[in-house]
Amino acid sequence: MPRNPRDYKKERKYDSKPEVKARRAARNRARYKLMKEGKVRKGDGKDVDHKKPLSKGGSTKRSNLRVKPASKNRSYARTKSARMK
Repeated sequence: MPRNPRDYKKERKYDSKPEVKARRAARNRARYKLMKEGKVRKGDGKDVDHKKPLSKGGSTKRSNLRVKPASKNRSYARTKSARMK
């Protein structure tokens, strides 16, 4: 049994907030744009990366999007003590 079992009720409550739903929809729209261009496909292991993240005032315009392997896009640079830089 895991040390910290997931609280699905709490997750569902968070995921149903309007601002969280809007951010998720924006990410889905961005991926769909690149799917139409033929840059990504379902299950290809690639992510649509925002050059300037939405959280920092970026947009989902095509000029702000690029394709990256999921392995490169889903992690952060770490210090020697494994903290985020």
